Amino acid sequence: MKGGIEIVQPAGWPAPRGYANGVVTRGRTLHVAGQIGWDPSSGRLRGGGLVEQFAQALDNVLAVVAAAGGGPGDVARMTVYVTDLDAYRSSRRAIGAAWRARLGAHFPAMALVGVAGLVEPGALVEIEAVAALGADGAPLVGGADGAPLVGGAGGTHGAHGADAHGTGGAHGAGEGGR
Repeated sequence: MKGGIEIVQPAGWPAPRGYANGVVTRGRTLHVAGQIGWDPSSGRLRGGGLVEQFAQALDNVLAVVAAAGGGPGDVARMTVYVTDLDAYRSSRRAIGAAWRARLGAHFPAMALVGVAGLVEPGALVEIEAVAALGADGAPLVGGADGAPLVGGAGGTHGAHGADAHGTGGAHGAGEGGR
């Protein structure tokens, strides 16, 4: 286990693309409530559509992780809820760019779920997450490049390659929809 996160990959399975099949963590655990694409400075949803709301929701998740003393590489699990799966599929390249700008090549265990709607009118995406923090609250892995911010062993922990269908799984956000 490097830092507080260890990627789990069953033997013989093709490597996932843009997510991990499983993650083992140690240390303090932070559960981040669902974050939508609202801009904390204005209190309004980010305009422009799914990609802009995805980027803002991801920023909001990472702000909560940072407030607990963690960094992007400490995110162990993420669930993304979207109201329009077709819009998500057609925006994978831009969503991947937003992902890489914030998390680099770090891919936690993930699920993408299509939903009929979200509680906040106009919200197109909601992201919830779990982060593994050090016993003292210090990030175990740190920034998007996997470098330790305060302590820990460092290293990136993403699994790469094609999934069983060659599509990047249900998400592929980090891979830009190749």
